[in-house]
Amino acid sequence: MKKLLSLFCMAAFSMSMVAQTTADEVMNVARKANNYFMAKYADPTVPTNVKKIRPSSLWTRAVYYEGLMALNEIDRDQRYIDYSMTWANFHQWTPRNGINTCDADDQCCGQTYVELLPFANKPYAELLKNVIANLDHQMQTPNTKKQTTTPKAKTQEASLYGWWTWIDAIQMAMPLYMQVYQLTGDTRYRDHGMAMYRWSRNECGGGLFNVKDGLWWRDADYVPPYKEPDGKDCYWSRGNGWVYAALVRCMNLLPKKSKEYKELKKDFLLMSQGLLKCQREDGFWNPSLVSTNYAMKETSGTALFLYGMAWGIQQGLLKAKDYRPACDRAWTAMARDAVHPDGFLGWMQGTGKDPSAGQPLSYDKVPDFEDYGTGCFLLGAVEYYKLLKGGK
Repeated sequence: MKKLLSLFCMAAFSMSMVAQTTADEVMNVARKANNYFMAKYADPTVPTNVKKIRPSSLWTRAVYYEGLMALNEIDRDQRYIDYSMTWANFHQWTPRNGINTCDADDQCCGQTYVELLPFANKPYAELLKNVIANLDHQMQTPNTKKQTTTPKAKTQEASLYGWWTWIDAIQMAMPLYMQVYQLTGDTRYRDHGMAMYRWSRNECGGGLFNVKDGLWWRDADYVPPYKEPDGKDCYWSRGNGWVYAALVRCMNLLPKKSKEYKELKKDFLLMSQGLLKCQREDGFWNPSLVSTNYAMKETSGTALFLYGMAWGIQQGLLKAKDYRPACDRAWTAMARDAVHPDGFLGWMQGTGKDPSAGQPLSYDKVPDFEDYGTGCFLLGAVEYYKLLKGGK
């Protein structure tokens, strides 16, 4: 009886925490996480040094700036713009590894370059010439590497679109194609980005999106017959988070009546349904979404799912009665169990490609890169803030 009473009290306390969360509290937590990062990485031009030197325009840092630009939408601060502009100017508004790269990881920084245009006081044609030249290069360059065609591929033309052989790439590059389409009005960028998305979705490895579950296999190596040790499919949390976030960022740039918007919306709804079923009772999502393998709290995927669900409710795409509780649980879990008093984020999976990467996770463990995790967290925090402000 005492045990049942204790469990009831704990549940009531958890529910009261959710009910008392305010937009201002969310803002304060987001600021704290960001201030921690900006203090630790005070010079945005300094390269990273994790096993080897990499320029600060790499994908991990680029994702951080996505979060920072989102934070600036709700918390205008010249520090954020100065920090970001210093970074963009240092890298000469150019993709990592130049204009001839076809690696989505190199292109991710371009998303923030586009968002910084209003603060630059220069024409986009001048500042984004290398970003646009890079996309032009990719649009006429076939990928002849492994996995560009598979036995199940529906067309031999796929190699022109077959660059996104891992689902993370959809977030790293697809929104940039849509940004350049919106900026220039040139539909070639929209169409090519959509063609690359469809190739990853339908053809890579026989198709990386499982419509039945509403979830994505990370790349061709994880498509069945690959299984987790408990015999279940391997759906990596953060990998699915990347796609979920990409759908949001792309739909934000497309006319709602367009066929492209409707196509992405359909997948967004399927993913939302699939992800809702996977949420843990404590509000987090596991690194492996449907498997008992590596069952534990994980912050980056949780933050990205919060980002998408909070956005979907505000857009009228997701029913608040179904998805608002999931958002509340996710935010409460991260704010309570992942955010340190100084703003460091625990339970953050390091870089990798599946649930086993960077294990074991913990509240205190520092991931190999801190930047992308902070970016994911800020994206989720900002959309949850907007949701609370809107009263939905």
